[in-house]
Amino acid sequence: MNARNSVKKPEQVANVVAGTAATASTAKDERAVSRNTSEQKAVLKITDPHPLERQAVVWRSGAQFATIGIFLILFIAALELSRPILVPITSALVIGFMLGPLSTRAERYRIPPLVSAIAFWLFVVAILYLIIVTVSGAIVEVAGKAPDLGRNIKEKLQIFERPMAALQELRNAILPRGGADAGITVDLVSIAAPALTFLTPAVGQIVAFLGTLFFFLLGRTQLRHVMVIFFENRDARLRMLRILNDIESNLTKYLSVVAVINFVVGLAAALIAVLVGLPNAAAWGVLAFILNFIPYIGALIMQVVLFLVGVIVFPTLGQALIAPLLYLAFTTLEGHFITPSIMGKRLFLNPLTVFIALIFWTWLWGPMGAFLAVPILIIMLVAINHLFPPDDPVLPG
Repeated sequence: MNARNSVKKPEQVANVVAGTAATASTAKDERAVSRNTSEQKAVLKITDPHPLERQAVVWRSGAQFATIGIFLILFIAALELSRPILVPITSALVIGFMLGPLSTRAERYRIPPLVSAIAFWLFVVAILYLIIVTVSGAIVEVAGKAPDLGRNIKEKLQIFERPMAALQELRNAILPRGGADAGITVDLVSIAAPALTFLTPAVGQIVAFLGTLFFFLLGRTQLRHVMVIFFENRDARLRMLRILNDIESNLTKYLSVVAVINFVVGLAAALIAVLVGLPNAAAWGVLAFILNFIPYIGALIMQVVLFLVGVIVFPTLGQALIAPLLYLAFTTLEGHFITPSIMGKRLFLNPLTVFIALIFWTWLWGPMGAFLAVPILIIMLVAINHLFPPDDPVLPG
């Protein structure tokens, strides 16, 4: 029996051989996978990896970052939803901080706060009224030419007739034709109505701006006193007082210097309008003065407006390009040589930071956000530098 059982059948031998071959193949595949994994690790070039010692710290940090991110999202949403209230109030506070040193000087001369507040408030109102009257006169004059606007633009853009026809043929070949084209038509009302709705503040916002500005100028000293005594610690009070003083100083320094530079830019724009032959040279000067408060984008908007009005006023497209090209040359000179030499390093702001702040506040608050982007950035940088001062390098020895 044992001898008979010890003799294996051919089928059993075949199964043993197949199992051995399968085991060898599996081992070979595992070695191939291991070799491929080693090659992938070699491609990644991982140097001296170490596992995490305390994973709880990582999860705790992730939870903190998530909480901060949720707060920032809700804070930005709150800023956007409260734009009708915050925009006029913030504008009034920025102007009030800028007029702070003048109010302090008025107090030194024993001028009552009520008298100085009324004087500064009337000064701001007079400037705004002058700007509105000057710009609105030019807008009314351009609006009076609305019936001929489409025809004039079509005549000036005849040079692009063939490229536009080729694009039209390509469009008709790709897309089904929905109907006959009526040519170039401009509906001034459909363009101006959203623009005026977007740019012109509501009556309530104007009242909020003027009221906040007046009462801030009137109670500036009391407000500073309340903000300082809010803290119990002497060092905290001193820090708050220094923050307020530095905000006023930096805002006044920046906005006053920029206002002088923009005044020169406005004079240059008015002179260009006179030399080229554009109507309402004073309106062009005021518009250039206002738009140049917006870094980078303001000069570009001014050039586009000069070109569009030149297309309407002048008979040829070449003449319409003279004014924007002259303004581009002057603003390039101003931005690269005049402004840096006047402002110096004391008022230097990182261009990337300014550009990001400009994009963010324009996206959040529209045109007024573009005007307030740099002042808000200055206020934030002053507060951050006081609360988180940079560490001074320790010299050896």
